[in-house]
Amino acid sequence: MGFRRHGPFQAGDQVQLTDPKNKRHTLTLKADGVFHTHKGWIPHTDLIGQPEGSVVRSSGGTQYLAFRHLLQDYTLAMPRGAAVIYPKDCGQIIAMADVFPGAKVVEAGVGSGALSCFLLRAVGTEGSLTSYERRADFAEIATKNVEKFYGGEMKQWRLVVGDFVEALDETDVDRIILDMLAPWECVDASARALTPGGVICCYVATTTQLSKTVETIREHGSFTEPHAWETLVRDWHVEGLAVRPDHRMVGHTGFLVTARRMADGVTPPPRRRRPSKGAYGEGTEGQ
Repeated sequence: MGFRRHGPFQAGDQVQLTDPKNKRHTLTLKADGVFHTHKGWIPHTDLIGQPEGSVVRSSGGTQYLAFRHLLQDYTLAMPRGAAVIYPKDCGQIIAMADVFPGAKVVEAGVGSGALSCFLLRAVGTEGSLTSYERRADFAEIATKNVEKFYGGEMKQWRLVVGDFVEALDETDVDRIILDMLAPWECVDASARALTPGGVICCYVATTTQLSKTVETIREHGSFTEPHAWETLVRDWHVEGLAVRPDHRMVGHTGFLVTARRMADGVTPPPRRRRPSKGAYGEGTEGQ
């Protein structure tokens, strides 16, 4: 199934309408459909056949700017079973885990399918994505969200309902993405599935999860030194010479941890950086 469609709007397309106050509305075009709002109504036929970036006017006189969804807009507006990974973190995962066209990728904890949408675009038609989800209800929601965005079934995507450690059957995997409460429980299984040079990337919400994840990867012995970070996004208000940071920002959403799979039988070089005194408790040195 194809990726993002271009050209004039057609029946079946999802369209995002933005009003002068930047409030956004999403609708799926139908030949006999009508978009209703307290600012008037707009027949879908006013949009069908129009190019993206067109302006339509409601019966009440309000103008709306019409575009197809960007993926970031779609994932924030999609129906949710579990919380979604925000676009800012999806972008970091794609870039910092180096998810490339043709890659063989596995993710665990599919949630509502937001990251799956980004990963499918990144691996392209020549790559593959296998997603593991424990909860059947989340898997159903994710399937609907992914297929709705891409317009049908994605042949390069396999969704498995089951426990990651028990159900994982892939080998020579290029990238593994873990989005779950206890990713440290999946480090050993990930090491067995990853090809040497492959990347493990974990998304966690709290500092205690972050610490446990990093220490488990570090102690496993099959990975390079873990890299942990978070990203913060702040918009700016720009109006003539009035240029200032926005009052609101997308702050903490989660932490990311990445490490690379080493060759079998190779011991990671010892760390040169000494841990802070007391970092591992009284009477320990944190070798």
